[in-house]
Amino acid sequence: MHTVAILVLDQVVPFDMATPIEVFGRTRLPDGRLPYRVRVCGATPEVASETFTLRVPWGLEALADADTIIVPGCSEDAPPPGLEVLDALRAAAASGTRIASICSGAFILAATGLLDGLPATTHWVAADRFAERFPLVEVRPDVLYVDNGRLLTSAGAAAGLDLCLYMIRRDLGSAVAADAARLAVVPLEREGGQAQFIVHEQPPVPRGSLLEPVLSWIEDNLGQDVTLEAMAACGGMSERTFSRRFREQTGTTPLQWLLRARVRRAQFLLETTDYAVERIATQAGFGSPTAFRERFKRVVGVTPYGYRSSFRRSAA
Repeated sequence: MHTVAILVLDQVVPFDMATPIEVFGRTRLPDGRLPYRVRVCGATPEVASETFTLRVPWGLEALADADTIIVPGCSEDAPPPGLEVLDALRAAAASGTRIASICSGAFILAATGLLDGLPATTHWVAADRFAERFPLVEVRPDVLYVDNGRLLTSAGAAAGLDLCLYMIRRDLGSAVAADAARLAVVPLEREGGQAQFIVHEQPPVPRGSLLEPVLSWIEDNLGQDVTLEAMAACGGMSERTFSRRFREQTGTTPLQWLLRARVRRAQFLLETTDYAVERIATQAGFGSPTAFRERFKRVVGVTPYGYRSSFRRSAA
């Protein structure tokens, strides 16, 4: 039987912890046998979350006997993992144990140094903080999970479920994984990645900046043919000067800013209206439905139709 050890530390996120417990614990083989044994392990006999205190049945020594270790996320103000935790994870990795993190659990796994030089992901909200703290890790904020063989990381919240189902499929095949997905009432595979959940906020512009009226003009004219020449003229500058000042103040180019503004407008219309995709493409300024579909999927990770089916709200 395959032993899955869930490593829980102080300020563990309950959702991240419960997901692998439920998914692996409820998985069944076609003959009804249980393929996984789930153990909750910790560095201390009791672990506090924001809402309850958990009594932990197994200590860190149980990690040495595990076939898979899952590291759930912890709240942002959680204490850093102790040296004994990091050493236990390093020892498990050295012995060939598969280790996977969920959400901000990637911070714990990265603290061991095991992810150095490898791609990894975490919740998109924490991606910049993760990249700053662990510069040797290649952060991929737009995917649901990353598989490096024996080291896996997932994005936030429900992406942990995607990762667990992926590991079950890798261990036991698609039929068993599909059955586990049905029990969880989720698809075995989701379209797109984490990018569809990212709020594509524009970089802030200092108050009183010469760019403020230009950016307001861009927002008001997204459905028009907004060119670099027109933007520069609105700001009373040459194209070269405008492009330089724009990058200095926003960290991006005028055309990239324009694209993100159009994507945000399209997302809003997909969520709140019944407009056809062709009409949304025109109102957001993409020129043609084909260009709209291609660019939207490149930025968001899913098609406009896929985004609408996931995020549609009742129109006012």
